[in-house]
Amino acid sequence: MFGSIGMPELIIILVIALIIFGPRKLPELGRSLGRSIGEFKKASNELRSTLEEEIRIEEQHDQRDAIKAEQDSAVAAAATPPSATPPPVTPAPPAEDTVTRTTGTGPVA
Repeated sequence: MFGSIGMPELIIILVIALIIFGPRKLPELGRSLGRSIGEFKKASNELRSTLEEEIRIEEQHDQRDAIKAEQDSAVAAAATPPSATPPPVTPAPPAEDTVTRTTGTGPVA
């Protein structure tokens, strides 16, 4: 929107501030502005670190819940009695290789 402030713009701003506030107040205003910016940066960093910490804690809780759910399902599967599970399927015996031919009246070997 405003773009970057170059050296000519900065000089104009300082001259206007010098005219408005005078040479005695200008250093005090600069220090106040510097302190305010420093406090804002500090509060911003604290907020960012707090949010990151909360996100990390929430992710850990989600991981713990997922692990607990997996453990509970494994325990439930192990506690299921074997009679409740269907028996294993056994393969059928292989068929004989003999071919039976049929005619109109009955099978012929």
